[in-house]
Amino acid sequence: MKKRTAIDLFSGAGGLTQGLKQANFKVIGAVENHATYSDTFRMNHPSTVLLEMNIAEVDPFKFMKTLGLKKGELDLLAGCPPCQGYSTIGTRNRGQKNDARNDLVYEVLRFAMVFKPKTIMMENVPALANDSRLKRLRNQLEKAGYDIDIKVLNMSHFGVPQMRRRMILLGSRIGRIEIASQELGKEQMKTVRDTISYLPKSGESGDPLHDLVAKRGERANKLISMIPKNGGSRTDLDESYQLECHKRISGFRDVYGRMAWDKPSPTITGGCSQPSKGRFLHPEENRAITLREASLLQTFPANYKFSYSSGKQGIAAMIGNALPPMFIEYHARHLVKHLKLLGK
Repeated sequence: MKKRTAIDLFSGAGGLTQGLKQANFKVIGAVENHATYSDTFRMNHPSTVLLEMNIAEVDPFKFMKTLGLKKGELDLLAGCPPCQGYSTIGTRNRGQKNDARNDLVYEVLRFAMVFKPKTIMMENVPALANDSRLKRLRNQLEKAGYDIDIKVLNMSHFGVPQMRRRMILLGSRIGRIEIASQELGKEQMKTVRDTISYLPKSGESGDPLHDLVAKRGERANKLISMIPKNGGSRTDLDESYQLECHKRISGFRDVYGRMAWDKPSPTITGGCSQPSKGRFLHPEENRAITLREASLLQTFPANYKFSYSSGKQGIAAMIGNALPPMFIEYHARHLVKHLKLLGK
């Protein structure tokens, strides 16, 4: 089967590239500015030409020449610009609304105007769907001859064992494009049990990503041990056992919550190894999920490698910020069908 060519802008730890490769794309080029993320990307995707630099400083003409491409030859230009300024929490903060990184969505346009790829994929948080920048990006791409479709989807409907809503944009200059939806019933969704229950006990597996054990204070360990198994929450406890900081707020009710075995997990974030950041406690064991468990819930392969150069929290951030490969694979396969159908 012919491998289609792709470029991954803002490649991060390689979740998007992994998904594209699973859909039989050959990811020939990528751009990433963060050293630890770049290290991780190279560990898993050594054959991809990776530019470790600020994407705004990349000359797309030179990059196209380096990759041996001519205008119009690239099958797919894909990327997920930094989304912190568009996130639900970020948009509550005026400073993050005006974060300069928000304008990086236009880098997709800049590269598209040079490479003239046959198709485009961009993924991001749902809030971007209503942002003026996306409207401008869409208008400019349509003026350049691309048909565009945008949807906000729940990843649990695409085989990802997470209740994670994300926006996806697909574009095509070779024909009409429509994002394929996949509505799964609850009984068809992948669950936490499906994903991590087979793993050996943390600390005894021989996998460093699964064996890292967090050290917590006696008070926190006591609180964790009291949270009811299989989906319980700190709100199930008597007020006398609540932390003082929790008594002062009514929100963030998932903090110190357990995942439920037979449901998808909550959204995996950069705080996934810390129960104080969300519902990240193991369904049964008195601990937070391990980094390997978080990685699997993000649908990375079980043998995916992560650089330890920025420590445990650095790995957690890479995992939480990544695109789930299974979600990308589904939509990439849809693009392959689109290209084949139109004989391109």
